[in-house]
Amino acid sequence: MTDAAAADGAAEENGGAGKKKKLIMIGGAAAVLLIGGGAGAYFMLSGGSEPMPEEQAADVEQVKPVFYYDLPEMTVNLTNGNSQRSSFIKIQVSLEVPEQAMIAKIEPNLPRVLDAFQVYLRELRVTDLQGSAGMFRMKEELQRRINRAVYPARIDDVLFKNILIQ
Repeated sequence: MTDAAAADGAAEENGGAGKKKKLIMIGGAAAVLLIGGGAGAYFMLSGGSEPMPEEQAADVEQVKPVFYYDLPEMTVNLTNGNSQRSSFIKIQVSLEVPEQAMIAKIEPNLPRVLDAFQVYLRELRVTDLQGSAGMFRMKEELQRRINRAVYPARIDDVLFKNILIQ
């Protein structure tokens, strides 16, 4: 046998061993994927059929109906500081209440609610209302003031329907 023939034979043996290793690696990866996929499918499909334990069911919050009360649209002039130009805010708000009975308790106190809005909004400057942080602060402050005005009734949130600052 010549040296070239011996080298070709050795290359074929190494190539055959390399092909074997590749086949084993591909087969192993396929087996891992099949086993992992099967286990994942089993857990995903079987998880929903079992009833939830009572302890977990008690922790799941029941969705309660929410009620809204629309306040009349308000236009208020803002504090202008040193500026010669007046600024205004036009605002439309809905109040989120936990139950229908709260609306009946808020309506007789509507003049107090509107007064709380007017007093607070007149103290604001345009710079106080800039950005989402300013709007969030205004929302929190209005909620706090309304809850004081309608106590013992309570509102859960102040929702802005429309805001225009000029």
